Amino acid sequence: MARQRRFCPANFPQHVIQRGNNRQVCFASDSDLAAYANWLWEAAEKYQISIHAWVFMTNHIHLLVTPSIKNSIAPAIQYVGRYYVRYFNQRYQRTGTLFEGRYKAHIVQNNKYLINCQKYIEMNPVRAGMVKKPEEYKWSSYQSSAFGKTSKLWHPHSAYLSLGQNSEERQKCYRELLASPMDEDELENIRHSAQKGIVLGNKEFREQVSALKKVAMDEDATED
Repeated sequence: MARQRRFCPANFPQHVIQRGNNRQVCFASDSDLAAYANWLWEAAEKYQISIHAWVFMTNHIHLLVTPSIKNSIAPAIQYVGRYYVRYFNQRYQRTGTLFEGRYKAHIVQNNKYLINCQKYIEMNPVRAGMVKKPEEYKWSSYQSSAFGKTSKLWHPHSAYLSLGQNSEERQKCYRELLASPMDEDELENIRHSAQKGIVLGNKEFREQVSALKKVAMDEDATED
């Protein structure tokens, strides 16, 4: 059975997850992570994608991104994979696949849902027990969003920018948001959306995306 074509409209944020094949380690050193981050930046520039949040774990990654042109996330992920897997295999004298065959992605509504998703991403190392505080983990966007650390990867979303009138206000507000634990229902909603690839947002937004998807599918069928 052919895979269903992904729905990737322009200017809609998406939460992207890619895991190591069979959950194997994908990053064994800081050098690996730096190499991956550089190719991710190249891909984002090449395919016109804004990266709002990220975390690179030992065997998977989370991204919160917005494509400026439709259907650009898939080629961007393929671009990173093509270069990084070749690098990783050569460095560790291995062969074969490294990542799962297909990344997971779901659209996120541009409001509190997006901020919760960003919080979910940056708190991943804390939930995993790797660190006690998000600022202790080097390979995430938290240092940028909470303390203003410069990163060529980071393009803050308008939902984040609305947290304050200036960078100091936004950073303070964001630190306070992450200081309080996420509601279990919010966590479950994000996990469910990620696992099933369904829209994270309220009913009205889900219906809006569904209508847009139907139009896109009809246009694709006409072109075929």
